[in-house]
Amino acid sequence: MADSTTEAPRATSNRSTTPASDTFKHYISDGWAEQAPAQVSPRQQAAYAATRRASLSAQFPGKTLIIPAGAAKQRSNDTDYAYRAHSAFSHLTGWASDTVPGAVLVLQPTANGHEATLYFRESAGRDSDEFYANSDIGEFWTGPRPSLAHVATELGLATTNLADFTAVLEHLDAHTLVIREADTAITEHIDGRRLLAADPSDISSPETDGDDELARATSELRLVKDDYEIAQMRDAVAATQLGFDDVLADLPQIIAHPRGERLVEGTFNRRARAEGNTVGYDTIAAAGPHACILHWTRNDGPVVPGDLVLLDAGIELDSLYTADITRTFPVNGTFSEVQRKVYEAVREAADAALAIVRPGIRFRDIHAEAMKVIAAKTAEWGLLPVSAEESLEPDHQYHRRYMVHGTSHHLGLDVHDCAQARREMYHDGIVEAGMVFTIEPGLYFQPDDLTVPVEMRGIGVRIEDNILVTETGAENLSAGIPRTADEIEAWLAASAR
Repeated sequence: MADSTTEAPRATSNRSTTPASDTFKHYISDGWAEQAPAQVSPRQQAAYAATRRASLSAQFPGKTLIIPAGAAKQRSNDTDYAYRAHSAFSHLTGWASDTVPGAVLVLQPTANGHEATLYFRESAGRDSDEFYANSDIGEFWTGPRPSLAHVATELGLATTNLADFTAVLEHLDAHTLVIREADTAITEHIDGRRLLAADPSDISSPETDGDDELARATSELRLVKDDYEIAQMRDAVAATQLGFDDVLADLPQIIAHPRGERLVEGTFNRRARAEGNTVGYDTIAAAGPHACILHWTRNDGPVVPGDLVLLDAGIELDSLYTADITRTFPVNGTFSEVQRKVYEAVREAADAALAIVRPGIRFRDIHAEAMKVIAAKTAEWGLLPVSAEESLEPDHQYHRRYMVHGTSHHLGLDVHDCAQARREMYHDGIVEAGMVFTIEPGLYFQPDDLTVPVEMRGIGVRIEDNILVTETGAENLSAGIPRTADEIEAWLAASAR
């Protein structure tokens, strides 16, 4: 990482100020070629974002709505994590992987709804010493940022400098709502203003019910995807399929390395950076008994022939929409008899769940359908102290020892999308055309689980697909990635040639 030679370092950085003499300032500010104006046009997603804003506006008449993109988050000392805008901000603006950190969308109430304004800070121009001296916004450090006019054209939004957002904060009232989790500093400022405006005799904390309502509304707004979002989900799945293909092609090197799981992760993540923004979540590259750990992301174990690899991964596109797919495959190319038995049981559960998906069912019914198969199989194998029917009763659930997670979650801008939606809209909600969610049953037999036969211990299998609800049923968006045991073995054989 480049660093500057400085005279007075910042308290939190080993970077120092750049030369401050008038001679240097004059020299570095002169002699630059004229920059050609950027050619910009409206983005495809801009019209969709406008429709989403209108829908949100209708739910909050008379309220000022503040949706921050969020500030950069510190990783260590003076380095930050890779920046990603808050999902509600991206959904409502259409600004995605190239969002300027610290940007804020404000919806101000009008007689006919709301007026939307996007506040952000442009990069420092060549007429300012900040362009070389400010490592946060200077072009020498971070590259150019788009202009206000540029973004206004692309997103179809009024734009203004972030400095003007101060005036918004100074004129807050009880009718102002904020996405609390997006930007801590903005939220704390708003809470402070609320305290100042509150009745002195009221010692309770600032009222945040309205903020929670806004968070729910922005989450529920994403339950049904529009045409743009569905197209992005298809592209995310297609990119993710390439990443899975890459992993299989690299298996010889993966097997040879003592931390082969890291190579699985690295191979997939390389494809994510090539095809999109990054991975949609930490890649789970779980080999052998690590596959029994649901969120195994340490990925520091070997990949050993004879074991299975559970790869749970998804590519997040530049639009920030992500896939979430899991495949489990035998390292040596062929399932053992017991591995195949467990694998095909999981696939049967996935297929049973998919078979009932259509508009009008309840979302929770998908999980219930998969659990019927999981209970039947574990009972058939003698793992349960009761029958499958008894185990399925709410006060028993013995089969859940081997699959403690749910079968489905919504998918989109977040890998667990719409998470703040009300239960009656999500888990107990009615499935609608345009929804996108996962179906991901699994079986996990821990290596020290004495309730299962020795030959099953240490086997973990999950199959996860991304499902689009259509007007008449459902489409498995990830069906092109091999799913059956036979298809998996053929896939591995083809990759080895």
